Amino acid sequence: MGHATRCVPIIRNLISDGHEIAIVSDGYPLELLKQEFPTLRFFELPSYSVQYSKSKWQVGAMMHSFPAILLGIIRENRWLNQLLKAEHFDQVISDNRFGMWNKQVHSIYITHQLMVKMPKGLKFLEPIIWLIHRCFIYQYNECWIPDFEQKPGLSGDLAHKYPLPKKAKFIGILSRFNGLKNTIVNDDFEVVAVLSGLEPQRSIFEKELISKYRNEQFKTLIVKGQPQNTKVETHIGNITIVSHLSSKEMAAILKGAKRIVSRSGYSTIMDLAALSCLEKAEFFPTPGQTEQEYLFLVHS
Repeated sequence: MGHATRCVPIIRNLISDGHEIAIVSDGYPLELLKQEFPTLRFFELPSYSVQYSKSKWQVGAMMHSFPAILLGIIRENRWLNQLLKAEHFDQVISDNRFGMWNKQVHSIYITHQLMVKMPKGLKFLEPIIWLIHRCFIYQYNECWIPDFEQKPGLSGDLAHKYPLPKKAKFIGILSRFNGLKNTIVNDDFEVVAVLSGLEPQRSIFEKELISKYRNEQFKTLIVKGQPQNTKVETHIGNITIVSHLSSKEMAAILKGAKRIVSRSGYSTIMDLAALSCLEKAEFFPTPGQTEQEYLFLVHS
């Protein structure tokens, strides 16, 4: 979902500049982008088949998913080749999809994670993974890094530790809340919890939050991050649970909250920075997700 939300300002800018846009995604990210841009064209392309483990050790789950990820990269590259034979596009902008490049068009790759944090015992692999990632980056004409150029930025080591590829540049933070910093606040809830990430850890986090706040006297809002045609709302004690919120609704709620509880995903960090709400955030990294564990340390 974070990769979809941070593409919102890019799409808005392209539309403003008069470009004709088509969006490629799937699942909840596709539904979110349809709600943000209902008049655009959409193509559905399955994302990589990745699922986290229920445990705090994700290396085994990622190793198990690795063949499916490689197959997904090959499939999406072939899919793009077929699409470009059927239709004419001048440019392809890919947010962290490794195979969405083609030498016949100008292709741009978006990532904040040029280097990948590895778990203890596998730190020696970080330079190797960095070099492998660079090989994918060099298939593209440009690499956009959503962060500030001055170290450490918001991403710290992820974008600033190693030398940048020649075709890479910092473009500042990307957030669907760009331009909503001065929105009217909604202070109905003391705590706002924003759910995100892969299953089963997303649902595990949801259950933990319900158990923690259901008997509190103050009002809590849990945003499940599951966009649907119709917003679903339920109540458990003083907890309100909603399937999703629009960008304007979410900005108002976050600005009005006294505390914000969420995963330490990078797109979430950019969103809160865009609203000047980082100081209210209480982060809980996805167990075993090394990037979030690192960003949690950086922003705690």
